Amino acid sequence: MPGDLHQSTPVTSSEAPPPNAGGRRHRDDAADPLHLTGNRLPRWAPWTIAAGAIGLGLLVQVTGVTVIGLAPGFVAAFAFLIVQTAASWTVEGRRHATDRLATTLIYTTFVVALVPLLWILITVIAKGLSVFSPEFFTSTMRNVNPRAEGGGIAHAFLGTLEQVGIAALIAVPIGVLAAIYLVEFGKGKFAYWISFFVDVMTGIPSIVAGLFIYTALILTGVLEQSGLAAGLALAILMLPVIVRATEEMLRIVPNELREGALALGVPKWKVILRIVIPTAISGIITGVMLAVARVAGETAPLLLVTFLAQDMNPNPVSGSQASLPTFVWDQISRGTPASVDRAWGGALALILFVLVMYAGARIIAKIYAPKAR
Repeated sequence: MPGDLHQSTPVTSSEAPPPNAGGRRHRDDAADPLHLTGNRLPRWAPWTIAAGAIGLGLLVQVTGVTVIGLAPGFVAAFAFLIVQTAASWTVEGRRHATDRLATTLIYTTFVVALVPLLWILITVIAKGLSVFSPEFFTSTMRNVNPRAEGGGIAHAFLGTLEQVGIAALIAVPIGVLAAIYLVEFGKGKFAYWISFFVDVMTGIPSIVAGLFIYTALILTGVLEQSGLAAGLALAILMLPVIVRATEEMLRIVPNELREGALALGVPKWKVILRIVIPTAISGIITGVMLAVARVAGETAPLLLVTFLAQDMNPNPVSGSQASLPTFVWDQISRGTPASVDRAWGGALALILFVLVMYAGARIIAKIYAPKAR
């Protein structure tokens, strides 16, 4: 009968859904429609395990008990890794446990790398600021007793400016031009040997550069111990860093920019000068500043080619000339409390010098970088 089609079949008690089952299933499906979510550790579990591991480390520190010769910090770290991984494996399964272990190791290596850096920086700032004063920046070490307070870094700061400036004037043009040749024109054996010697120069110790200048130019009478000789030694150290950094920046410039300009009939030298270099200028300046930061703190080559000076010498061609690294070395070697304090001040001044140079270079790079349209 047509009317019988609308009659519903009664549901037996065995087929009826349990009370509220539909609502619970609806909520579960809304939260996890693909049913991919498994059991997870509570949010407080890693923090609780970390607190327990720190407590274990403190207990080992207080009691003096050694666990296979490990320091308390390592005991706490290993305890945290083992307990968290075991708990995650039990509750979440192997995949989540492996993920937590790898994530923890990554964060641990980051902290291990960051803590010494912050420790050094905070120590230098705390001890260096104790001697900062207008006199420290405007006076020299002439006639200053190593055991007496006073004196300053004016002569060393001037020497660092001149020596790093000379090195930059020599190394930056040569390095940038060598990188342009390798990227834009370099083919064949000549380019191979340039690249090979750049790699070799990257790994030479800094004392070798100073020894080369000392043997080739000072002992032969071409130059005397001076700021110019120091600048030449630093230029040798700067050159491979600038070449490699500039080369990498030029290689990431899209070839479409070059091809489009060349297709319009623009000469290749103008393409390089007007398109390639402006596009990569920010990275090139960063590479130059990395090279400056490397050589600004070099001490060993300067002890050979310019040695020490306790007074101002603005002439980089004649006479020994101080620098901030040799100033720090000289004051540390004297060993008195006053000289050690001056060494901390010189170290902080050197860090600030590199920081200001880098900040200025980044501002210049931002000004001259290509503007997005």
